Amino acid sequence: MSSDPLRIDFPGLEPPDSARREESSGSGKRNGSPKRILLRGLAWLAGLAAFALLPFYTLIRTSIYLQHTHGMSGWLALGAGALATVLLLILYLVAISLRLGKKGKVPKTARRITGLLVASYCLYALVYLSGANAKTEEIRDTYSALHPVLRVAVSTLLLADRDGVLTGTGRTSEDYDRWGLPVNESSLHLPQDDGYVYAVDIRTIGRPEWQNRCVEFYFRFMGFETLRHVGTADHLHVNLVPGRG
Repeated sequence: MSSDPLRIDFPGLEPPDSARREESSGSGKRNGSPKRILLRGLAWLAGLAAFALLPFYTLIRTSIYLQHTHGMSGWLALGAGALATVLLLILYLVAISLRLGKKGKVPKTARRITGLLVASYCLYALVYLSGANAKTEEIRDTYSALHPVLRVAVSTLLLADRDGVLTGTGRTSEDYDRWGLPVNESSLHLPQDDGYVYAVDIRTIGRPEWQNRCVEFYFRFMGFETLRHVGTADHLHVNLVPGRG
């Protein structure tokens, strides 16, 4: 007999199996199934990747939008894109501050460091191209002839794709004469009205096709035009659309 005077025990009667299963399944739900844990982990990783990549997207996509839609000069558009990126990063800091219970306050020093980091990255992307990422020394020497927004986009790609190689940048009428071809006046490889080259060629030969597709997707996602040239001189042509202004 139970010590509880209000409880009556019936010897030989046990809780049904269904009740036991419900109790065990309820405990499993509270602890989380392996599938649910996996999905949460993947969602967390996807969110972390988006958190890390969004500043680069903001920098390049904002610059392209202002340059193409509003006819801003390359430098002005890039400056506006950099400012938008700084503001985004400061919002990150505000969110982190709120998470830590500090009422969203961001020290002035942190804001200055954020601006300095964005400016330093833009400067690095504008002036540096590794010899390993250029087919010839001539291409490396003429890297500065590319439109500034295109340079930043190419440099950002090369951060992730260390084996990427530029096979073509700017051209001149003398190049066409040397090749025995008529000058293509509409080519964006030629200097445009602002003096910059709007197109670049990227190597696709000897690389996995999935990798070539990812590179093409990256540039399209950022707002560039792409064209795959196949054959013995297989390469990916990427160009910035000239501004409407």
